[in-house]
Amino acid sequence: MKHIRSIITLGCLAAMAAAAGAQGFHSGITDIMRAGPRLGPPVARPAAPTTAPVQRAAEFIVALVNSEPITNTEVLTRVDRLIKENPDAERVPRNELTRLVLERLISERAQLQLAKENGIKVDEVAIDQAEQTVARQNEISLTELRRRVAAEGLTQAEFRRDLRDQLLLTRLRDREVESKVKVSDAEADEYLIDQRNVAVKNMALQNLNLAQVLVAVPETATDAQVAAAQKKAQDIAQRARAGEDFAKLVRENSDAPDRANGGAIGMRSADRYPSLFVDATQSTAVNGIAGPVRSSAGFHVLKVLAKAQIGSGDATVTQTQVRHILLLNDPKRTTAQAVAQLAEFKRRVQSGTADFAGLARDNSQDASAKDGGELGWSRPGQFVPEFEEAMDRLAPGEISDPVVSRFGVHLIQVEGRRDAKLSQSEQREAARAALREKRVEEAFSTWVQEVRARAYVEYRDPPQS
Repeated sequence: MKHIRSIITLGCLAAMAAAAGAQGFHSGITDIMRAGPRLGPPVARPAAPTTAPVQRAAEFIVALVNSEPITNTEVLTRVDRLIKENPDAERVPRNELTRLVLERLISERAQLQLAKENGIKVDEVAIDQAEQTVARQNEISLTELRRRVAAEGLTQAEFRRDLRDQLLLTRLRDREVESKVKVSDAEADEYLIDQRNVAVKNMALQNLNLAQVLVAVPETATDAQVAAAQKKAQDIAQRARAGEDFAKLVRENSDAPDRANGGAIGMRSADRYPSLFVDATQSTAVNGIAGPVRSSAGFHVLKVLAKAQIGSGDATVTQTQVRHILLLNDPKRTTAQAVAQLAEFKRRVQSGTADFAGLARDNSQDASAKDGGELGWSRPGQFVPEFEEAMDRLAPGEISDPVVSRFGVHLIQVEGRRDAKLSQSEQREAARAALREKRVEEAFSTWVQEVRARAYVEYRDPPQS
């Protein structure tokens, strides 16, 4: 079975990389909606026993975190998944890998306990959305995702519990770390100058805008089905190179969620694209075709829409003109009720009995209400990942289903898209965002260590296979 790297496993890889001196691993706890490696079923955590456990060879308590147990089974399950999902893990001695996984579990448990103490909650609607996002990012159906989860030995309840934990950790991070990191104009300007100097020295630092046609290959595909998909992708690539309209080829053939946007993924830094795409298009000129290239999802035919050096004065990005209606988290209204209200707003707009801007002015609970929900032209990374992931899937004129974010529930409408050069002030804001993200990672690392240091940890018997 092909394994999809889980979000929890990424944290273990980060710790492993730091200890082993490896390079290229993703660091920190990643938002479930954040761009990056494809997500898959997280590792289940067995429920804490309500009665004294029967001592068995492979089941016993290895550590207590503020009196909450971590069992031998939990550690071994996480270690096994880590090895399955990343062969590099096998290069680390087993005892060292087990120690790193245990420390990761201790850190996570301490953070989850802090989230509970602070009253941070995640409801079922948010978990539903997270599950759908995992399926979308793996370019599979929700039914197929659940089948794979079951094949990995996880129950649906265990999978959803781990999604809840991931969302809790994200919201805790936002509250305790992200909201406290500030970047001044002077610091943003200095960072922008530094990036321009780096770009001059390293021409590989680029912004890319790629479009794709995905010919999906089911995980259980036979050799004949794989060969047929590959031939279809090769035919599409040949037609694109012969001059056929790429957007039309996308609409008629692509199995990717970005089909409505002509396959355009959007202008973003190369490190926000899969390395497979970057490598395939490195020597491809603008408007050129690359591929097909094979991924776990299938065969991709890629078109280079634009390239620009990061930090250069003529840098361009794909901007989205967007508006929304926001219903804040409210003790008097559940998330499900907010979702139902926004779904009714969407129905009324689409039936022509209401105007989006009018509904926003009368109902939206943020500063954009007075402007009919208008948020203006946005650049990649400007909004929280939950909002941006939903926005990027919309074609101009489309309205999203209700989207749950850490702030509340949104109804989003995309009004237009354009590739535009950034003004000096927009470059400053982009630099501010990049520098802020870097500082958040640093602050988060320090904060995690502080939370771990405050926790009472009692080590019992070491984990054993």
